[in-house]
Amino acid sequence: MTPQDALAALEAQADPDRAAQMRAYHKIDRPYLGLSNETCNVLAAEWRHALPLDDRLSLADALWQTNIFEARITAAKLLVQARIRPEDDSTWQLIQSWLPDFDSWAIADAVAMAGQRRLTADPSRLDTVEGWTTSEHLWTKRAALVFTLPWTKQRHPKPEETATRERILGWAATYTEDPEWFIQKAVAWWLRDLSKKDPERTSAFLAEHGQKMKPFARKEAAKYLP
Repeated sequence: MTPQDALAALEAQADPDRAAQMRAYHKIDRPYLGLSNETCNVLAAEWRHALPLDDRLSLADALWQTNIFEARITAAKLLVQARIRPEDDSTWQLIQSWLPDFDSWAIADAVAMAGQRRLTADPSRLDTVEGWTTSEHLWTKRAALVFTLPWTKQRHPKPEETATRERILGWAATYTEDPEWFIQKAVAWWLRDLSKKDPERTSAFLAEHGQKMKPFARKEAAKYLP
């Protein structure tokens, strides 16, 4: 599977009318093919299973470099895998290399799904993610919270998971005064998901920091609290 073959497979299912709608919705000036998320899922799954890791990484980066919306979404989906053997440093490095190109929530969130798995596979990588929290690039700063959403999921976290959760909540606390809508939304998203498993900790965070958050974010964070 060459990058040219992969791109041709994507382009073969293009829908110009839907592409125009997507361009208007996402408001980012790049090529759109008008493919559904399911179409990208099916192709990515097929290539993910057919290609060895090195070839998959090369294909993912080639698709990413086209700047086509669906090609970037598919590139991210090629890397969504819980276990990568023998080692996944090359996958993690490729994901990191894409961060400066993030310019929309849809692409950033697609890559985050792959990034989350690489972080849970090796939590020591959180040391790198912590550096993102002071980035001047909006989407890199936001990624620190979106990539770490798995740490909201444990109902009975182990001590090391609790420590990591507290570490990330410390990052979120520094974000509460950031006026950027997407940063506020990311804080709210993290807290909303945490509230499903640990409503007490979420309530405590909001009691301490909630007044610094935008009203919409505070409301979203508390959506599932009693």
